[in-house]
Amino acid sequence: MNSTIRTDIQEGIAMRNMSRYVCLFIAFTVVVLAGTAHAGEVLDAVVARDSVRCGVSTGLAGFAIADSTGNWTGLDADYCRALAAAVLGDGAKVTYVPLSPQQRFTALQAGEVDLLSRNTTWTLTRDASLGLVFAGVTFYDGQGFMVPKDLGVQSAEELDGAEVCVLTGTTTELNLADYFRANGMNFKPVVFESLEESVTAFLNGRCQVYTTDRSGLAAILASDAPNPDDYVILPETISKEPLGPVVRRGDDAWFTIVKWMVYALIEAEEKGVTQANVAAMMDSQDPVIQRLLGTSGDMGQKLGLSNAWAVQAIQAVGNYGEIYDRNVIPIGLPRVGSNRLWTNGGLMYAMPLR
Repeated sequence: MNSTIRTDIQEGIAMRNMSRYVCLFIAFTVVVLAGTAHAGEVLDAVVARDSVRCGVSTGLAGFAIADSTGNWTGLDADYCRALAAAVLGDGAKVTYVPLSPQQRFTALQAGEVDLLSRNTTWTLTRDASLGLVFAGVTFYDGQGFMVPKDLGVQSAEELDGAEVCVLTGTTTELNLADYFRANGMNFKPVVFESLEESVTAFLNGRCQVYTTDRSGLAAILASDAPNPDDYVILPETISKEPLGPVVRRGDDAWFTIVKWMVYALIEAEEKGVTQANVAAMMDSQDPVIQRLLGTSGDMGQKLGLSNAWAVQAIQAVGNYGEIYDRNVIPIGLPRVGSNRLWTNGGLMYAMPLR
């Protein structure tokens, strides 16, 4: 081979290799920066503001609903209190921001709230394409159907041709279409943007069927239906709806805090640490309880918080079981199935605090 040609080939190979290394370096740099550029930003803002801005439902009994004085109650609302207590030392330092299904993701993406604790289902699309990340599961739910009792319907398989009230911009709307298509049935969707409008329409007879998560159906019967006995929730559960807090991607420090707050509340229940006994339990010789309550292990410091972070949260709202019993059981949802602790056959399972 001509020496000039050989030299040109060698130089070309060298240039290609250099380009490849440059591209790899750039790609590596982008990944590193993406993972660290905003680390701690949300926590710093929360501390400076002295308040956690929590995106919640516009009003769902048992999960997040405000009374006439503006006091928020519910499982989702109490999780926000626990987080505020862990981060700021005071469970009252929460700014609740009611958001519709259409508003919730945009508000979080834009930084208008620090997290969503808003009966939001963890799905692949939401986790992978919205710039958001789910931090755990606080309630395992599933979609169901509710009808007036005098309709005489006993099963969702009898709903062919029905008019169905449904909230747009939700997994509920997608699951509804999937269920009817899979079962070879037709339906007429009656679509609403707000929960209040959809519930009012159903109760006024605008549609024959109402569909949402079974927790939502129970909440409607508990707080909206003038006579709950006039309605029946059909036996079918047509989907999996794991609900939990959501944060923006790019801030690993905040994501880690929000995630471990879920696990700390579950661990506290498993270990029998309650709102009433948490102070006494700080003398426990159980190594797990010691790490949870900050008497050993410096778990709080690893999160960038006080070692008393979990103590402060439990003092504010109790453990997961106490939160559930206080908020969810009163709307007619006993703690059965997946929402039990793993030690009782459920899916509530805390990652190891060590």
